Amino acid sequence: MSTSDLLFKKTRKDLEFLTDCFQKVLHQLGEQELEKILAQKSNPQDIDWEAAELEEKHIQVLSIFLQLMNLVEENAAVQGRRQLVNEKGLAAIRGSWGETLTRWKNQGLTPSEMLDCIKRTQVYPVLTAHPTEAKRKSILDLHREIYLNLVKLENNAYSRLEKQALQREIIGLLERWWRSGEVYLEKPTLEMERNNVLHYFSKVFPKALQYADQQLIESWIAMGFDPEKFTDASDFPDFQLGSWVGGDRDGHPYVTADFTRETLLEHRRMALSLIKEKLQVLGAQMSFSDIRNPVPNGFREKIREKAEYIGADSALALQRNPREPWRQFINLMLIQVENTLDERRQPIYSRSAELMEDLKVIRQSLHEINAWSMVRQFLLPVERHVSCFGFHLARLDIRQNSAYHEKAMDQIFAKTFPGSTPYSSWSEEERVHFISEELKSNRPFAFYGQSFGPEADKVLGSFQSIKSHIDRYGDEGIGSFIISMTRSLSDLLVVYLFLREAGLDRTRYQVVPLFETIDDLQQSEHILQAFLSHEAYPDRDSIQEVMLGYSDSNKDGGITASRWNIYQAEQKLTNVASSFGKRLRFFHGIGGTISRGGGKYHRFLESMPQGSLQGSIKITVQGETISQQFANLLTAGYNLEMLFSGTALQTAPSLFPGKNPSFPTEALHTLSEFAQHHYQELIRHPKFLTFYGEATPIDVLELSKIGSRPARRTGKRSLEDLRAIPWVFSWSQSRFNLTGWYGIGTGFQRLRESHPDLYQDLQNHAQSWPLLRYILIQVETNLLNADQEIMNQYARLVTDRETGITFTKWIMDEHGRSLEEIGVLLGKEREIRRLGLLDSINRRKNALHGLHQLQLKNLKRWRASKEPDSPLVTRLLKITTALASGLKNTG
Repeated sequence: MSTSDLLFKKTRKDLEFLTDCFQKVLHQLGEQELEKILAQKSNPQDIDWEAAELEEKHIQVLSIFLQLMNLVEENAAVQGRRQLVNEKGLAAIRGSWGETLTRWKNQGLTPSEMLDCIKRTQVYPVLTAHPTEAKRKSILDLHREIYLNLVKLENNAYSRLEKQALQREIIGLLERWWRSGEVYLEKPTLEMERNNVLHYFSKVFPKALQYADQQLIESWIAMGFDPEKFTDASDFPDFQLGSWVGGDRDGHPYVTADFTRETLLEHRRMALSLIKEKLQVLGAQMSFSDIRNPVPNGFREKIREKAEYIGADSALALQRNPREPWRQFINLMLIQVENTLDERRQPIYSRSAELMEDLKVIRQSLHEINAWSMVRQFLLPVERHVSCFGFHLARLDIRQNSAYHEKAMDQIFAKTFPGSTPYSSWSEEERVHFISEELKSNRPFAFYGQSFGPEADKVLGSFQSIKSHIDRYGDEGIGSFIISMTRSLSDLLVVYLFLREAGLDRTRYQVVPLFETIDDLQQSEHILQAFLSHEAYPDRDSIQEVMLGYSDSNKDGGITASRWNIYQAEQKLTNVASSFGKRLRFFHGIGGTISRGGGKYHRFLESMPQGSLQGSIKITVQGETISQQFANLLTAGYNLEMLFSGTALQTAPSLFPGKNPSFPTEALHTLSEFAQHHYQELIRHPKFLTFYGEATPIDVLELSKIGSRPARRTGKRSLEDLRAIPWVFSWSQSRFNLTGWYGIGTGFQRLRESHPDLYQDLQNHAQSWPLLRYILIQVETNLLNADQEIMNQYARLVTDRETGITFTKWIMDEHGRSLEEIGVLLGKEREIRRLGLLDSINRRKNALHGLHQLQLKNLKRWRASKEPDSPLVTRLLKITTALASGLKNTG
């Protein structure tokens, strides 16, 4: 049986099983009418959507049914990968280490060169609290429990009675789910968002890292290479976690200096607790007796020195395991870790590097007694953990908008230079000249603690909170200072003034431009050139970080122009950095949806310009993407493996340059211009906002409780002020998916008609140019997920009939045109080529259509009253959550 057939059969079988369990729950609760919904496969024609007394339950039944479908599909994907490995080997898994090593071998790389690429690889996922996770954490926990029980049922060794017990447990979990609410009825606090990402930092990523590392080792051995090449933590790709929760201030008024300070401490406490757990397990494993093992004299001396250093507390640690010297040494380390956690006792570990030195002592002693396997099996995972997570767990990035910094500077000037012209009115030349002169001195503008004004105090307060943390614990846990909407050199240089004001050394920190709109991406090379050549730029290391925004560039110019301009920016910025002898670490600000850069990691990485990925990459993981990609261990490990192997694969050309392939860049540039023009014709139409505001549930989303940050940056009713996430979310909810395809059909049509030679170039490279193929596949996915029947129903909500008809025709025509044009380029029958996607769409179609009917009915009723506290709002939010689950994305 082929893998696709297996997936289809398994998905159907498991979904039938979970649906049966769910029906049993409903039957036990006397909900026979609801039980019929599942029996009829949620066919919307057979359900009375006007039955108001059942409406809330209809929503919940369909929501749970769709979420169970997601769990089933995830498990089927895991089993499908296992079958592929069994049948065709590790190299058959797209994006895996097996595939990367095989491709390298075919390219002629030696094992030594492969190891060089692997060691130069650094992957840096950054979790954000962007408001896109519509489900409560308690529901996500239930998901995990049901999933794990579903996996247990795969075990053929279980008896019939054991499987019946598992089924009863699943039924019990489903009843808990049914009795729980799913929607955030109260807006989640920053503390709740922090707790959520801390769960992933502490419970998921350490285990997923071990899984990914093991996949590397197994893939290396499967190639016939020497397994002894992976015996030290430094032999593996570097892994660092990042976070924006507690550091991202862009349009988020609730992220205070105090919250930043608390977040850094929470990270530290969690990191130390994890190390303590790791050492306790290691101590239990190192039960080697000095009777059976010769103890190196040097190791005995280290135990004595450590005991003396710790003092009186060491006596008990030594007495606990008198004939087990390795345990004794680890017991002493544990005392020092506990002191570090408590901080009221001495001695402590001041830095994680000190603890690593003690682990090296253990490593050396085990080497001396030839206990190599003990090092690999027990010690290496602890060393790897400490090297990646340290005492900081995750690095906290600090992000703020350039316009906010400008207001802060206005207030600082008003106090420091009374009567002077406001900083915001200065030309760019004046700003750069002033900052350049100021940075020649370490003198701050004012004494510590002076108040300048609300924006200035908040900006400086955040820097001062970081300074106080660094003075106490070092700067391991501090990430980058990111400037949203970077549009000039002064936007970057002014951060050096804020660092100076707080007493921070600017040479130690990355100040990172974030280029977001199409215009900003096109100007980015000039800004980076000016930044790297400025006298105040600290020549501290060979890497400069640059962040690229997928969300606003998409909102600004459409998906084709966004992808093309990001690609061009990567090329140009890489060339600028190279001229200064520097490497770039691109920080890709992607979201969960295709419109915002989401999708399979291996395709995303392969689409980058050759040579632009130079070993190190940062990438945001946002909202529901966190749970979809990392909630379950095998899925988390697979996604991490794709990030590692894909980054290493794309790093190789920068280390071992070969012949650069030639692609039709002029053709794609022309296509993007045509597509962008058509897209902007739509969104800049004077009546577009009217259509958008009524044909999508954006007004409901702005009242949602799915995140702590506002939907708009300043509260203005404009497209520019609207955040990209609710922009994408609203089009997804109404099944237009317009942000992921509009403009490309007309773009191809105009290219073919006006430049047939360029069109032919693209057609010839549709399968061979990773960027073009990535765009075509991603756009086609969005087109197929759009639903013209549902689109028409939402369009009929527009009160101005003529406006509704006009925009609907434009959008429908472009949808059909885009599907046709992409079908020509990708070839083959779509029904065969996209079988898996179409199967998934058809499987959930009826349930989704039912939810759309409920949303349309309630939208009409609520808009008639527009009461923000109406019970209809809560109902609409529940429908929104259910739809998001079924569509597997929000913003």
